[in-house]
Amino acid sequence: QVQIMESGGGSVQAGGSLRLSCTVSGLTFDAYAVGWFRQAPGKEREGVSCITGSGGVTRYADSVKDRFTISRDNAKNTLYLYMNSLKPEDTAMYYCAANVHCGGPTTDYSSPPVWPSYWGQGTQVTVSS
Repeated sequence: QVQIMESGGGSVQAGGSLRLSCTVSGLTFDAYAVGWFRQAPGKEREGVSCITGSGGVTRYADSVKDRFTISRDNAKNTLYLYMNSLKPEDTAMYYCAANVHCGGPTTDYSSPPVWPSYWGQGTQVTVSS
């Protein structure tokens, strides 16, 4: 059974930083692309960032490029999202997901062509102005 657990969310002022973490169990972690998604109240869920199993390929939503960095530690079965220069519009529930589609010619990850198979429960990020 695949289990995904996010942590690291919280409240921060605009311009601040947060690091999200996600541990994944129940699958061979380094064999899967994983990623982060978010959903703000009243809005559809969107892709934020993804990374392939080896870490060699990453994709970001245009709205977070140059502010967020995704990374993974396969020895720890852990995915990270470093979020800098946070804006109020980054406020959302952030979800970690496994078995995502990551790569190809599309560079804006906000609308991935294939949605993930496995999801975490989410962690709330709130950015105040």
